[in-house]
Amino acid sequence: MSGAPHVVILGGGPAGCGAAYQLRRLERARVTLVERQEHFGGNAGSFEWGGQWLDFGSHRLHYTTEPGILADIRSLLDDDLLARKRNGRIRLRGRFVRFPFKPTDLLMSLDKRFASGVLFDMIAGKLGMRRRFSADTFADVLLRSLGPTICNSFYFPYARKIWGHEPAELSGIQAQRRVTANSFAKLIKRILKPVGDGMFYYPRRGFGQITNAYADAAGQLGADMLLNTNVERLQAPASPDGRWQVHVSQQGVTRVLDADYVWSTIPITMLARLTSPAPPAALSGSTPGIDYRAMLLVYLQLDVDRFTPTDAHYFPESSISITRLTEPKNYSDLTTPAGSTVLCAELPCAPGDATWSMSDDQLGELVVRDIRSAGLPLIRPPVAVNVKRLRHAYPIYLSGYEQHFDALDAWASGQPRLLTFGRQGLFAHDNTHHALFMAYCAAECLTGGTFDETRWAGFRRVFATHVVED
Repeated sequence: MSGAPHVVILGGGPAGCGAAYQLRRLERARVTLVERQEHFGGNAGSFEWGGQWLDFGSHRLHYTTEPGILADIRSLLDDDLLARKRNGRIRLRGRFVRFPFKPTDLLMSLDKRFASGVLFDMIAGKLGMRRRFSADTFADVLLRSLGPTICNSFYFPYARKIWGHEPAELSGIQAQRRVTANSFAKLIKRILKPVGDGMFYYPRRGFGQITNAYADAAGQLGADMLLNTNVERLQAPASPDGRWQVHVSQQGVTRVLDADYVWSTIPITMLARLTSPAPPAALSGSTPGIDYRAMLLVYLQLDVDRFTPTDAHYFPESSISITRLTEPKNYSDLTTPAGSTVLCAELPCAPGDATWSMSDDQLGELVVRDIRSAGLPLIRPPVAVNVKRLRHAYPIYLSGYEQHFDALDAWASGQPRLLTFGRQGLFAHDNTHHALFMAYCAAECLTGGTFDETRWAGFRRVFATHVVED
């Protein structure tokens, strides 16, 4: 390798764009980023509809963002990063409870039977009266730590909706990585003193403004940022000192990118299918235990200034199909457009199932029924409906999934100068600030044209401790 190495980055989400920016800022490599969609950001991107900026679901930049990364985001967005106070509600056993939880709200809003059940479970756990669980599933981990009342009323029905499986079929790692308050001690601490006191950061022009700012800055620093470009095939080096050949197509024109390093933030299952020579057959097809939950995002435009003051409503109950309903105007505190607002309903499903196959109008009608069933004040039908379909929304951690992922990860790690990271690349439940942290760590490991594998292994151990912020 002579001169600066050429790094080809697959995927233009936060991890990919963050890595492109950091590599160019540190002058560690020449960079080409390949993104198949027409916008950067991936599932953390934004788009315009109904006269305002909308996100692909609900996104916040959390106060736990690493200070150096937060400083960069502030600098890239100038004065467009707003500090906002959360104002959510959870519908629990037919009643709305404020979220993040506050002691007074819990005392006033929770029904007494639920509250007494939680108190009993807490005492039973302290006295060792709770049933022993020898297995390590999602159900066992949470029952062991929280007891049946919270699990059966909140976590279990929510899990069935989000991941499409029974809690006993899911890995205990799903509870450890996805449930922030997975013990009474953590729950009490969160109620008494929420992280950031319930505050979050949000850009004026939608959450995707963060990734777009990284992409723009990377381009200004010399990175070649390709949109609407498909990766057709990855040809691995024939020798340890050879180069990757990345076959891409853009508007019907194909070309080959020679790369010293390939950094992938796309789903690791997709990476395996694209690579030649192909990995073992067990890894290159539909890998058992490695799957993603799909998500339908149903946007309803209403002819009112505001629907409610609430930024996000959560629906764990099985009687309501959607899991979350957000009003983007309340995230960025917009007053425009006047006389119009948009709601975003999140509806998890499986690709190709009956829900996924519904028309936009049918999905709009389903969401309207759910909103009215929840007792929310939908005075008139929506004036317009828009639906976005996300194929890879949430990793599903079935029991034993880790042995399948570890096999894929070992194969990828065994390829010369191939790196996988980010939410999709590591099959991880992570927030945007976690993905950016991974990107910065990757760039730190590339010095003098050589990637420090030992240092990266240390960072990987840190990534494994990440827990999703709700």
